Amino acid sequence: MLDDFNDQIAAARATFADIKAVVDTERLEREIAELSEQAGAPDLWDDTANAQKVTSALSHAQAALGRVTALERRLDDLEVLAELAREMEDDDSAAEAETELKSIEKTIADLEVQTLLDGEYDSRGAVVTIRSGAGGDDATDFAEMLMRMYLRWAERHKYSVKVMDTSFAEGAGIKSATFEIDAPYVFGTLSVEAGTHRLARISPFGGADKRQTSFAAVEVIPVMEEAQAVEVPENDIRVDVFRSSGPGGQSVNTTDSAVRITHIPTGIVVSMQNEKSQIQNRAAAMRVLQTRLMLLQREEEAAKKKELAGTITASWGDQMRSYFLYGQQLVKDLRTGHEVGNPAIVLDGDLDGFIAAGIRWRKQRAGAEG
Repeated sequence: MLDDFNDQIAAARATFADIKAVVDTERLEREIAELSEQAGAPDLWDDTANAQKVTSALSHAQAALGRVTALERRLDDLEVLAELAREMEDDDSAAEAETELKSIEKTIADLEVQTLLDGEYDSRGAVVTIRSGAGGDDATDFAEMLMRMYLRWAERHKYSVKVMDTSFAEGAGIKSATFEIDAPYVFGTLSVEAGTHRLARISPFGGADKRQTSFAAVEVIPVMEEAQAVEVPENDIRVDVFRSSGPGGQSVNTTDSAVRITHIPTGIVVSMQNEKSQIQNRAAAMRVLQTRLMLLQREEEAAKKKELAGTITASWGDQMRSYFLYGQQLVKDLRTGHEVGNPAIVLDGDLDGFIAAGIRWRKQRAGAEG
């Protein structure tokens, strides 16, 4: 048993070495040194926007390095504990070492998934938009359930979240919501959640205990710096201002500070109401609009290239995940086959299994197409 245990530790150590090489801890250390020097400049806060950018980048780099170094220390301590258990023939130490190994293997698996996030924008934060689809009150209720699910997921990971806009439905739930999650690799992580989600349950809003199927769409885009976003001519947009409101139309603001921007050529609409002023809401809405237009442009270019090459492939599909809240009680991803028999924990933010499976599926799919 001890030989097998040592083999498991050796396997974990080998996987960790691969992860460490991909993360490139020496590069991170250089980056931290440079950012620390910038953060220590006496005039740093003369430019608030740049100061926030520098301190945020420093915090993210330190956290990334900290995760790797902490895991390496745990592996070192585990080897010492395993050797102690062998020498002392101590069952308690052996049991403790086995428990720690399982915990380390899970941490390694999580970090290993992160090494697959090598897309152009994967390292960025994310702006998530949820929209209710077909299904009436059940759909708007489902959209609110999904919003809570992602906010709980972010809370579990101690990520900073900023709700940018919420459009409440007249009955239950929400018509749409937009929120930003600010942490490294959130876009790469959550981008596999984009698509149409399907809910099947006995409707609490209808009669005769009839099963109701409803839909909600999830959109995930990266947080972009303004300089990297596309130019949007003023003639191409229509800006409407209105009064911010909460559930049931109750006013939460006595001025017309909320902003809705419509991009006329594409029909894309972005609303913001959670900032304090109309100017701030407009700036936030423009940033999201510019990012969506940039991603749309890139998608069109990629589709054209595939068309010219004669290798058009199917998109992810309209229904990427189903939530069954009756009968078998199941949440199943239709792309990866990953499923959980307890919808309550999934809707409470326990999404890491689905996300990891989605990231691996996407990588395998990209490799097969490439």
